[in-house]
Amino acid sequence: MTPPNPARGEVIVDLAGNSHCLCLTLGALARIEAALNLTDWRDLPARMETLSARELMAVLAALIVGEPADLGAVTVPEAVAAVAAALAAAA
Repeated sequence: MTPPNPARGEVIVDLAGNSHCLCLTLGALARIEAALNLTDWRDLPARMETLSARELMAVLAALIVGEPADLGAVTVPEAVAAVAAALAAAA
């Protein structure tokens, strides 16, 4: 796997034993908005506080760079940690 590019906000996380690169890009943000049925991206912070497990996995899937990943074996705590890492790297 290619090392992450911190200047782009990329981070490598382990999900169910597999390494994945996550990055909050404009495309990822658009996918997150669509998955959460948001009409305004400014609603995202409040919406992130009330995610269901399914929505959390949709957010995680949107952040994965490259090939779509099978997230079936990913636990909720893993997903929370991965999404938090990606958002922190983007800050």
